Formats: sequence, structure tokens, C-alpha cells
Amino acid sequence: MIAASAVVASDAVIGAGTRVWHFAQVREGARIGKECNVGKGVYVGAGVIVGDRCKIENNASLFEGLTVEDGVFIGPHVVFTNDRRPRATNPDGSLQTADDWEMGRSTVRRGASIGAGAVIIPGLEIGRYAMIGAGAVVTRDVPAHALVVGNPARQIGWICACGRERVDHGPRGDEVLHCARCGSAASRPTARAASTTP
Repeated sequence: MIAASAVVASDAVIGAGTRVWHFAQVREGARIGKECNVGKGVYVGAGVIVGDRCKIENNASLFEGLTVEDGVFIGPHVVFTNDRRPRATNPDGSLQTADDWEMGRSTVRRGASIGAGAVIIPGLEIGRYAMIGAGAVVTRDVPAHALVVGNPARQIGWICACGRERVDHGPRGDEVLHCARCGSAASRPTARAASTTP
């Protein structure tokens, strides 16, 4: 379902069962998977890739250079930036063109959630099932299952795939993280394994 007021480029790919709501724009070469929900006023930039069963809430901006894996939640007014050193003009006063800047690429891994109004600086990876708090400004990679908040975003805990916080049990150095909701348990991710921990 694509709303009459949405603008979808002719070469964009929209998966089966995906809904694109009013005033959304999907640019050239973008690919959105199946069973997604693309809210009112969402912007999906040229070449952006979105996996299956993602929810992109109203007025989120997914600029060029972004890859979003399956099952990701992107809250309202989230912005994924793609230029670390933005300028409108060159030193000589001429308007910058595509040749005058370097696009940053970001990846959001499977199952992650990005809270309302968060800003993601370019060139980062958001790990599997990580959770970004509302209004956070993310300036560095986020490990899998990490819960981060603030400006700049800092980790304050670990989050289960079901969306509840995991808590520590066990002696120091051998912590096991348990979820009170679904009962799953996992060892605390190490820095090295953080981006791939299930």
C-alpha cells in the first residue's frame, strides 16, 4: 500500500506487504523490504537499504549511505546523518556539489531500536538488538544489546532481544545477564564480541 501523496521513485523497490504512508518520499535506488511500515513524512534517501519487517515512524530521515537490517524500529523524528563536516559552500564561496564532500555510511543491525528524536552521526554501526534512548546523539558505535542514552550517548545497561533490560548475576568477571521478562540469559558481551553477540 502506497499512499497517493507519497513520492516513490520509479526504480525504488518496495517489498510485499509494506505500507508507505502520506507524504513519505522514497528516493532513487532505495530498497525497502517486505512487511515494513513507513510512516507519514518519512524520507528514505537514494540507495538506502531497509530490511524486512521494519517500523519507521513519522518524519524520520534516512539519508543516503544507510543500511538497516531486518526487524529494526526507528522512532519518530530520528535523523541518520551522512556528512561529518557539512558546509553549504566551498572556501571560494561556490555552492558545494556531490564532488565536494565525503558520504559517511552507517549500519543498523537486526532488531535494534532507535528512540524518538535521536540523531545518529555518520560512519557508525548500531549493534544487534541495541536500544538508543529518545533524544540521544550517537557519536560512536553501539555494541549489540547495549542500552545507550544522552548527548553524547553513553551506555547505561544491556537490553534483551525482547526489549527489557538485562541485569547482572554472578561473581565479577563471570557476569550473566538475565531478562526478567522472557527469562533468557547470556554472558556479558566483551568489547570484541559486542557487535555479534546474539
